[in-house]
Amino acid sequence: MSNIPGWRTKRKIVVIESDDWGSVYMPDKKSLEALKTKGVPLTTHYVNNDTLESNEDMEMLFDVLRNHKDATGRAVVMTGVNVVANPDFEKISANGFTKYEYELFTETAKHFPGCDRIYDLWQQGIRERLLVPVFHGREHLNVQRWMRLLQKENETVRLAFEYGMSALSKGLHDERLPDLRAAFDIDTPNDLPYLHAVIITGMNAFEKLFGYRSSFFIPTNGPFNNSLEEITASEGVKYIGTGKIQSEPLGDGKYKKHFRYIGKCNKHGQIYLTRNCFFEPNSWEQARDWDWVSACLKEIDIAFHCHKPATISSHRVNYMGTIHSENRANGLKKLDILLSEIIKRWPEVEFMTSMELGDLIAKRKA
Repeated sequence: MSNIPGWRTKRKIVVIESDDWGSVYMPDKKSLEALKTKGVPLTTHYVNNDTLESNEDMEMLFDVLRNHKDATGRAVVMTGVNVVANPDFEKISANGFTKYEYELFTETAKHFPGCDRIYDLWQQGIRERLLVPVFHGREHLNVQRWMRLLQKENETVRLAFEYGMSALSKGLHDERLPDLRAAFDIDTPNDLPYLHAVIITGMNAFEKLFGYRSSFFIPTNGPFNNSLEEITASEGVKYIGTGKIQSEPLGDGKYKKHFRYIGKCNKHGQIYLTRNCFFEPNSWEQARDWDWVSACLKEIDIAFHCHKPATISSHRVNYMGTIHSENRANGLKKLDILLSEIIKRWPEVEFMTSMELGDLIAKRKA
């Protein structure tokens, strides 16, 4: 039913959106094991496998994407949904947790073995139209919420900080932590002015790093106060990625739900784009024997029957192998099978980036 409203097309279009590039979730295997020893509950596939992309991660993904051609004769393209910065733990510690400091992901990469060429590889991905970045936020971190917990000397958050980690969902002694990965969530309306600055500095950094303004934006983890849309519009965002039910934080624990569909416009003329397919082959949220390939193909088939593009959610974590190489091997193997099956079943298929899809919808609306 959720595929019925909104923009329609008879073309067989597939968009693969892959979130979280540029961010650091778990720094390395040593930190993972140390935090487990300390009693921190690390129960998701993200904390066990997701870290900054390495040279090898990117090169192996490129090989899979290059191996498949769509009806236009071009290789499969993936949209990299990127943040541009991470916390500068050394500077924050030096100032006694009184002030937040960040570093661009290109600086972060200098501290990570095997990541010395990722910026060049991003440029290559853009040139070859294999992995094309769009804006996810400045950091994958709710900076104000995190800093408040650090300043209050929260035991779990301070312990994670010592190991270069900024976000956990569960703490020591069964403590429930707030969502620290939702960069645009707010605790009070007073948090909004800082987020204006995050969007502006983040968009500027994105352009400086990648050489173009991102016309597409997906807020990290979803929550987003809609007053911020005006800022994103002024910064060049034409298309906003959103859940079909968008959760708008109002502050003080209150949220408002909004119904979204592909092609819907807001008052600033921005177009909402939504996802309707999911391919997370290394997720622990389904049974380990869940057939992600078959499930995703079924969702694509439904989308095409409804004359909708198939927009697939497939997070970076599925293709990361620094902490556990078998995680990357499984993700790439399943991706290779999925792409083969898509092209076999729908030989007329076209793979697009999120920005290209947005441009197509905008052109049809004009």
